[in-house]
Formats: sequence, C-alpha cells, structure tokens
Amino acid sequence: MRLIVLAVATLVLAPQAGRAQTRPDPAKPDPKADIGLLLDGLAVAPSDDVAARLEQRIATLWLQKGGPTAAMMMSRGQRNLQGGDAKEAVGDLDSVLVLEPDLATAFVRRAAARFDTGDISGALRDLQEALKREPRQFEALKTLSRIAETQGNMPAALTAWRKLLEIDPHTANAQSRLQELTKAVEGEDT
Repeated sequence: MRLIVLAVATLVLAPQAGRAQTRPDPAKPDPKADIGLLLDGLAVAPSDDVAARLEQRIATLWLQKGGPTAAMMMSRGQRNLQGGDAKEAVGDLDSVLVLEPDLATAFVRRAAARFDTGDISGALRDLQEALKREPRQFEALKTLSRIAETQGNMPAALTAWRKLLEIDPHTANAQSRLQELTKAVEGEDT
C-alpha cells in the first residue's frame, strides 16, 4: 500500500510542465492510463490534502477523455447549470454525449442537470450509465446518494455513500454524512 501511495503522490505532486506537449512522447506514460493508479491511490490517500489533489487530477483526466470539443461543451453545460438554467445544461450535455457517448463525466453532469429539472428517472438512468462506464466514478456515487436521500430512500443513499467511501474515504464530510445516513437507516449512531 505504501508503494501505491508513494507512486500516486509522485504523480499528483510532480510538476505538470512536461504534460503540455502537443505530441505524446512514447517514452512517457499516457496520462489517461494513470486514472486507475490514481483511483487506487485515492482509496489509501494519507491525508485530505493529498486526496483533494488526487480527486482534482482524476476529474481532469476524466474530462480530457472527451477531447477539447467535448470539454468546451461540458464547460458551457456546467456554466448553464450553475447559472440556474438546468434545461439548457441538459441540452448542452446531450450534445456532448452525441459526440462522446462513452464519456462517464458527461453522464454525471447531465444527471445533475436532469435532477435540477425534476427528471429524477432520467438522472438515475444517467448515473447508471456513468457507473457502467466507470464503476469508480465518485461524483456519480455522491449524486446517487443525494438523489436517493431526497427521494426518502435512505438505505439506497447509505449504500451509495458507503461505496463512495471505499473509493474516496477523504471525500468532504465523509464520516459525518456516514453517521447521519446510518442513523437514519439503522436508528443509531456509529
């Protein structure tokens, strides 16, 4: 485990200057291939700070899987969602998924937008698709837990949260939310 943490810390904390090349260097590993290692490291991260850096790096790599056009369209969808125009965000993210139908991050963001429009079943379908493509998509599990809780399905909210903690034990409010959900389901503090 220590070796994984050391390797991950090196990947995350190393300067990013060499990664901005226009042509890939065959002697250097593909950053997209680093996602699995980074996710392994996230599960054993030694601190909240290292975990936050890992989360950011993983999210960046997931976004880059779609290429620059998809990234631009995802940014527009995110701006619309944050600006309160969830319907427009759904349309933007529909376009991303036409271009990149296997981009798990786009499914997660569209799920959030659909949830904000009241399309709960559509949001849940999108989260299932995201997790089918990337079973360790921690944002999908956070969103799934949130949706289940708003629907009053506390056992499902707890299950999703526990799965999230297997992947990312340093996620924000990890233990307090676990205690709240556990109490709601089991009727006792943990």
